[in-house]
Amino acid sequence: MAKTLTQEFTKGLWAEIPPFRLVLGLCPILAVTKSVENAIGMGAAVVFVLVGSNVLVSLLRKIIPSKVRIACFIIVVATFVTVVELLMQAYTYPLFLKLGIFIPLIVVNCIPLGRAEAFAYKNGIIPSFADGLGLGIGYAMSLTALGAIREVFGSGTFYGNQVFGPSFQPFNFMIEAPGAFVCLGLMLCVMNFVGKKA
Repeated sequence: MAKTLTQEFTKGLWAEIPPFRLVLGLCPILAVTKSVENAIGMGAAVVFVLVGSNVLVSLLRKIIPSKVRIACFIIVVATFVTVVELLMQAYTYPLFLKLGIFIPLIVVNCIPLGRAEAFAYKNGIIPSFADGLGLGIGYAMSLTALGAIREVFGSGTFYGNQVFGPSFQPFNFMIEAPGAFVCLGLMLCVMNFVGKKA
Protein backbone atom coordinates (compact mmCIF):
# COMPACT_ATOMS: atom_id res chain seq x y z
CA MET A 1 0.00 0.00 0.00
CA ALA A 2 2.74 2.48 0.99
CA LYS A 3 4.72 1.60 -2.15
CA THR A 4 1.66 2.21 -4.33
CA LEU A 5 0.99 5.58 -2.68
CA THR A 6 4.62 6.57 -3.16
CA GLN A 7 4.40 5.63 -6.84
CA GLU A 8 1.18 7.64 -7.27
CA PHE A 9 2.83 10.66 -5.67
CA THR A 10 6.21 10.48 -7.42
CA LYS A 11 4.88 9.86 -10.95
CA GLY A 12 3.80 13.52 -11.07
CA LEU A 13 7.31 14.67 -10.20
CA TRP A 14 8.96 13.09 -13.26
CA ALA A 15 7.23 10.31 -15.23
CA GLU A 16 4.00 12.26 -15.74
CA ILE A 17 5.07 15.85 -15.03
CA PRO A 18 2.22 17.75 -16.71
CA PRO A 19 3.83 20.28 -19.09
CA PHE A 20 6.81 18.15 -20.12
CA ARG A 21 5.51 14.57 -20.17
CA LEU A 22 1.75 14.97 -20.61
CA VAL A 23 2.04 18.32 -22.46
CA LEU A 24 -0.94 19.71 -20.51
CA GLY A 25 -1.60 23.11 -18.96
CA LEU A 26 0.55 25.01 -21.44
CA CYS A 27 -1.57 28.18 -21.61
CA PRO A 28 -0.87 29.31 -18.02
CA ILE A 29 2.69 28.00 -18.10
CA LEU A 30 3.43 30.32 -21.01
CA ALA A 31 1.40 33.27 -19.77
CA VAL A 32 2.21 33.60 -16.06
CA THR A 33 5.87 32.62 -15.91
CA LYS A 34 7.41 36.06 -16.41
CA SER A 35 8.49 35.90 -12.77
CA VAL A 36 9.08 33.32 -10.06
CA GLU A 37 6.46 34.94 -7.83
CA ASN A 38 3.73 34.50 -10.45
CA ALA A 39 4.83 30.92 -11.12
CA ILE A 40 4.77 29.95 -7.44
CA GLY A 41 1.36 31.60 -6.98
CA MET A 42 -0.19 29.80 -9.95
CA GLY A 43 1.50 26.54 -8.95
CA ALA A 44 0.07 26.75 -5.43
CA ALA A 45 -3.40 27.47 -6.83
CA VAL A 46 -3.22 24.43 -9.13
CA VAL A 47 -1.99 22.19 -6.27
CA PHE A 48 -4.96 23.27 -4.14
CA VAL A 49 -7.47 22.71 -6.97
CA LEU A 50 -5.97 19.36 -8.01
CA VAL A 51 -5.84 17.90 -4.51
CA GLY A 52 -9.29 19.19 -3.56
CA SER A 53 -11.02 18.12 -6.77
CA ASN A 54 -9.32 14.69 -6.80
CA VAL A 55 -10.38 13.98 -3.23
CA LEU A 56 -13.97 15.19 -3.73
CA VAL A 57 -14.44 13.33 -7.04
CA SER A 58 -13.07 10.18 -5.42
CA LEU A 59 -15.41 10.65 -2.46
CA LEU A 60 -18.45 11.10 -4.75
CA ARG A 61 -17.47 8.59 -7.47
CA LYS A 62 -20.15 6.05 -6.54
CA ILE A 63 -22.85 8.75 -6.50
CA ILE A 64 -21.94 10.58 -9.74
CA PRO A 65 -23.80 9.03 -12.71
CA SER A 66 -21.41 8.14 -15.52
CA LYS A 67 -23.49 9.97 -18.15
CA VAL A 68 -23.01 13.34 -16.46
CA ARG A 69 -19.61 12.78 -14.88
CA ILE A 70 -17.76 15.40 -16.97
CA ALA A 71 -20.29 18.10 -16.01
CA CYS A 72 -19.96 17.04 -12.37
CA PHE A 73 -16.16 17.17 -12.61
CA ILE A 74 -16.35 20.72 -14.01
CA ILE A 75 -18.60 21.79 -11.12
CA VAL A 76 -16.24 20.25 -8.57
CA VAL A 77 -13.16 21.87 -10.15
CA ALA A 78 -14.99 25.22 -10.49
CA THR A 79 -15.86 25.11 -6.78
CA PHE A 80 -12.22 24.74 -5.77
CA VAL A 81 -11.13 27.39 -8.28
CA THR A 82 -13.66 29.81 -6.78
CA VAL A 83 -12.35 29.06 -3.29
CA VAL A 84 -8.72 29.62 -4.32
CA GLU A 85 -9.67 32.81 -6.21
CA LEU A 86 -11.43 34.23 -3.14
CA LEU A 87 -8.51 33.26 -0.88
CA MET A 88 -6.06 34.98 -3.24
CA GLN A 89 -8.24 38.11 -3.36
CA ALA A 90 -8.34 38.15 0.45
CA TYR A 91 -4.69 37.37 1.27
CA THR A 92 -2.51 37.94 -1.82
CA TYR A 93 -4.35 40.65 -3.74
CA PRO A 94 -1.34 42.00 -5.70
CA LEU A 95 -0.55 38.46 -6.92
CA PHE A 96 -4.23 37.93 -7.74
CA LEU A 97 -4.09 41.03 -9.96
CA LYS A 98 -0.95 39.79 -11.72
CA LEU A 99 -2.39 36.34 -12.46
CA GLY A 100 -5.68 37.83 -13.64
CA ILE A 101 -7.87 35.67 -15.86
CA PHE A 102 -5.57 32.66 -15.57
CA ILE A 103 -6.91 31.76 -12.11
CA PRO A 104 -10.51 31.20 -13.30
CA LEU A 105 -9.16 29.42 -16.38
CA ILE A 106 -7.91 26.61 -14.11
CA VAL A 107 -11.52 25.34 -14.43
CA VAL A 108 -10.93 24.37 -18.06
CA ASN A 109 -7.31 23.39 -17.58
CA CYS A 110 -6.90 19.81 -18.79
CA ILE A 111 -4.94 18.71 -15.72
CA PRO A 112 -7.70 18.80 -13.02
CA LEU A 113 -10.35 17.48 -15.43
CA GLY A 114 -8.00 14.83 -16.80
CA ARG A 115 -7.03 13.59 -13.35
CA ALA A 116 -10.67 13.51 -12.23
CA GLU A 117 -11.59 11.38 -15.26
CA ALA A 118 -8.49 9.20 -15.51
CA PHE A 119 -7.72 8.63 -11.84
CA ALA A 120 -9.98 10.02 -9.09
CA TYR A 121 -13.19 8.60 -10.58
CA LYS A 122 -11.68 5.10 -10.49
CA ASN A 123 -9.68 5.13 -7.24
CA GLY A 124 -10.02 5.70 -3.52
CA ILE A 125 -9.54 8.93 -1.58
CA ILE A 126 -5.95 8.41 -0.37
CA PRO A 127 -4.49 7.36 -3.76
CA SER A 128 -6.41 10.25 -5.38
CA PHE A 129 -4.93 12.64 -2.81
CA ALA A 130 -1.41 11.33 -3.56
CA ASP A 131 -2.00 11.58 -7.32
CA GLY A 132 -3.29 15.16 -7.09
CA LEU A 133 -0.53 16.27 -4.75
CA GLY A 134 2.25 14.74 -6.86
CA LEU A 135 0.97 16.12 -10.16
CA GLY A 136 0.27 19.51 -8.58
CA ILE A 137 3.76 19.79 -7.11
CA GLY A 138 5.26 18.62 -10.42
CA TYR A 139 3.29 21.31 -12.24
CA ALA A 140 4.31 23.95 -9.69
CA MET A 141 7.98 22.94 -10.07
CA SER A 142 7.68 23.23 -13.86
CA LEU A 143 6.14 26.70 -13.60
CA THR A 144 8.78 27.81 -11.10
CA ALA A 145 11.70 26.50 -13.20
CA LEU A 146 10.42 28.23 -16.33
CA GLY A 147 9.62 31.38 -14.37
CA ALA A 148 13.12 31.43 -12.86
CA ILE A 149 14.85 31.10 -16.23
CA ARG A 150 12.66 33.75 -17.85
CA GLU A 151 12.97 36.20 -14.93
CA VAL A 152 16.74 35.80 -14.51
CA PHE A 153 17.58 36.28 -18.19
CA GLY A 154 14.68 38.56 -19.10
CA SER A 155 14.79 40.94 -16.14
CA GLY A 156 18.08 40.19 -14.37
CA THR A 157 16.22 39.42 -11.15
CA PHE A 158 15.19 36.38 -9.13
CA TYR A 159 12.03 36.74 -7.06
CA GLY A 160 12.36 40.49 -7.51
CA ASN A 161 15.98 40.65 -6.28
CA GLN A 162 18.81 41.75 -8.58
CA VAL A 163 21.04 38.87 -9.69
CA PHE A 164 23.51 40.65 -11.96
CA GLY A 165 25.39 43.91 -11.68
CA PRO A 166 24.30 47.28 -13.08
CA SER A 167 25.98 46.61 -16.45
CA PHE A 168 23.69 43.63 -17.18
CA GLN A 169 21.53 44.09 -20.28
CA PRO A 170 18.29 42.09 -19.85
CA PHE A 171 17.36 39.75 -22.68
CA ASN A 172 13.83 41.19 -23.09
CA PHE A 173 12.88 38.44 -25.54
CA MET A 174 12.67 36.03 -22.60
CA ILE A 175 9.77 37.85 -20.92
CA GLU A 176 7.76 38.13 -24.14
CA ALA A 177 5.40 35.42 -25.44
CA PRO A 178 7.87 34.09 -28.08
CA GLY A 179 10.53 33.77 -25.37
CA ALA A 180 8.15 31.62 -23.33
CA PHE A 181 7.68 29.27 -26.30
CA VAL A 182 11.41 29.04 -26.99
CA CYS A 183 12.27 28.47 -23.33
CA LEU A 184 9.56 25.83 -22.94
CA GLY A 185 10.75 24.10 -26.12
CA LEU A 186 14.33 23.99 -24.85
CA MET A 187 13.18 22.63 -21.50
CA LEU A 188 11.10 19.95 -23.27
CA CYS A 189 14.20 19.03 -25.28
CA VAL A 190 16.32 18.70 -22.13
CA MET A 191 13.60 16.64 -20.38
CA ASN A 192 13.33 14.27 -23.35
CA PHE A 193 17.11 13.93 -23.57
CA VAL A 194 17.45 13.20 -19.85
CA GLY A 195 14.49 10.81 -20.01
CA LYS A 196 16.08 8.81 -22.83
CA LYS A 197 19.40 8.65 -21.00
CA ALA A 198 17.65 7.41 -17.84
